[in-house]
Amino acid sequence: MPESSKKRKIYVLDTSVILHDNNAINNFEENDIAIPITVLEELDNFKQGNSSKNFEARAFIRFIDRFSGKFTLQDWVPIEGENKGRFRVIMPKTERQVDAEVIFDEKKPDHKILNSALSLKEEEPDCKVTLVTKDINLRLKAKALNLPAEDYETGKIKDVNNLYTGNALQEHVSADKINKIFEKGSIDAEEVLEEKPFDNHYFILKNGTQSTLAVYNPERESLDRVEKQTAFGIKPKNAEQTFALHAILNPEIKLVTLQGVAGTGKTLLALAGALEQKQNFRQILIARPVVPLSNKDIGYLPGDITSKLNPYMEPLWDNLKFIKNQFSPSEKRYKQIEGMVENEKIVITPLTYIRGRSLSKVFFIIDEAQNLTPHEIKTIITRAGENTKLIFAGDIKQIDTPYLDAQSNGLSYVIDKLKGQRLFAHMTLEKGERSELANLATELL
Repeated sequence: MPESSKKRKIYVLDTSVILHDNNAINNFEENDIAIPITVLEELDNFKQGNSSKNFEARAFIRFIDRFSGKFTLQDWVPIEGENKGRFRVIMPKTERQVDAEVIFDEKKPDHKILNSALSLKEEEPDCKVTLVTKDINLRLKAKALNLPAEDYETGKIKDVNNLYTGNALQEHVSADKINKIFEKGSIDAEEVLEEKPFDNHYFILKNGTQSTLAVYNPERESLDRVEKQTAFGIKPKNAEQTFALHAILNPEIKLVTLQGVAGTGKTLLALAGALEQKQNFRQILIARPVVPLSNKDIGYLPGDITSKLNPYMEPLWDNLKFIKNQFSPSEKRYKQIEGMVENEKIVITPLTYIRGRSLSKVFFIIDEAQNLTPHEIKTIITRAGENTKLIFAGDIKQIDTPYLDAQSNGLSYVIDKLKGQRLFAHMTLEKGERSELANLATELL
């Protein structure tokens, strides 16, 4: 066994890790956890407010206060639970071999965190001290100072390039079987497939020029024909959109994820499907996380709360206007949409204002879900009450928050973890339908 593998491991957690997952210290098995005192100072600045980061900061502070008990945080405090390590708060020593603030010629929290980790490394020469941070640049600075550093791996998808797509092409299906699906509406799955698929998995069954669309029905273990449906004037333009709308309209499926680049119709299909089923829900909620410019809070923007939020919500209103404009102002459906907005049967809001609300009998669309953490996604799903349907839509390649990527964002996480569940369906939309120019930009720019 290599000498390094015998060393006790101590992980030093950065503020970004705590704000990503307040339960992080429970995810390092039997290894010890150290928190620089600067991290506690930064968390103190985050404890007030209604954003997810504020909730994460408060939850972590309460957790540390509760479990530390009679110990001082200068002691190694045992972490509660089986096969857990210990925890303590660390500070930079006055004298140390390497000083990050001198090397980088700036006094800032990141450099104080580096100095705390470097001091611990000198204090514990028989241990492997590793900085864990979601901040890529801080990892690079740590490595430049010969301090091991890594990303927070809990919740990360290992092979995002092979993320579940929700559909497959099944070629060389006999003409008789395709005809049987057309005539009877379904066929036993084992007659077509060699292996049992995931629940609610979609298929393009093909034989030369003859083809049909189907979905695996877990109740009957059959492949049921999927017919192209129209929802509130919106017609699917390709097989993927047809599958997506089928899942959105299926009352047996309570959670749908839609992943794809801009212009593939994710939000439009979700909203059209919600309007088509409006009689089944007391309210349609459409929300998106607010990712402010330069990571500043929306309070920096001028105007009242409506003025501050309008720029973030405008793309959602655009989709609603597009659906409404399928009809003339005198038509019933045009007036229905206007009435629903006026009576707050359709509400577009930032996710910040969803916390604390009842999510019973609600059709809830979460746009730009790739900007949520796995913990935030879980929080939203666990609030779903009876007769509520959730749609998460986003593009895992278009992430606007600094500490998330295609592997660690909440949308990738929920797709990977829930695939194959009976209440869940997913569709990856690859073909852009916005315009030829938009498709060209997606492909080449």
